[in-house]
Amino acid sequence: MTTGWLVDGKPGRVDPRDRGLAYGDGVFETMAARSGRIRWLDYHLDRLEEGCRRLAIPLADRDTITHEISAVCADGDRAVVKLIVTRGVSARGYAPAENPEPTRIIGMARWPAHPASYYTEGIALRTLELRLGENPRLAGIKHLCRLEQVLARVELNETNEQEGLLLDTSGFVVGGTASNVFAVSGPTLLTPGIRRCGVKGVMRRVLLESCGQLGLRPEESDLAPQALRDADELFVSNSIFGIWPVRNLDGQPRRVGEATRRLQELLRARNRE
Repeated sequence: MTTGWLVDGKPGRVDPRDRGLAYGDGVFETMAARSGRIRWLDYHLDRLEEGCRRLAIPLADRDTITHEISAVCADGDRAVVKLIVTRGVSARGYAPAENPEPTRIIGMARWPAHPASYYTEGIALRTLELRLGENPRLAGIKHLCRLEQVLARVELNETNEQEGLLLDTSGFVVGGTASNVFAVSGPTLLTPGIRRCGVKGVMRRVLLESCGQLGLRPEESDLAPQALRDADELFVSNSIFGIWPVRNLDGQPRRVGEATRRLQELLRARNRE
């Protein structure tokens, strides 16, 4: 497997003056690759473009980015591809250059060895003490400022659970440390609305668009923690692992239900397309 990084389409290193390093001034995508192909690539690029637009970072065209991604994952191994776009190098200080020259960084990592039981039996989910700050201007995009998630993982590492549940400062559910959260309540598939903070995950988008095929009605709204406790089923998702059912929430056993299983099968079928 090729593990090198491309910087602006060529093997190289990042300038220490890059604003992505200095300020987290940029966005990124973490993508699943198999047989040299990125799953849900258009969805990843949609979010990348939205993030760059909202941060006023110029972005290369899709053909250029797709070509650079293909150069990294052309050997066909199952892998995780990471794409980072920063505002590039500028003089010292917060003020960006008047005509920024963004940096594109693309690399590949080995596929994570998640236990099969996470998919079949589910995972344990714990509500963390850390609260996510609210900033609607950054809500939804996958920006590089991830210190909150780092601290959340530090907190989670002190427990025996596999994923942490994060609330915002208003007390509403946002999602996991590296996932979106879903609740099945009767015929409704609930997920937190991403208006104040959080990330609009690619797999989240896939599930919201696809769940109607199974007779589920998607709903995005503010969810209090009690809504998760009252739900029939819970699961978390991201574009790498897909769906993990939640078998335990804050020490309380949960049932892994039929809707979650059917959604897992729907994803498997779509992955075979």
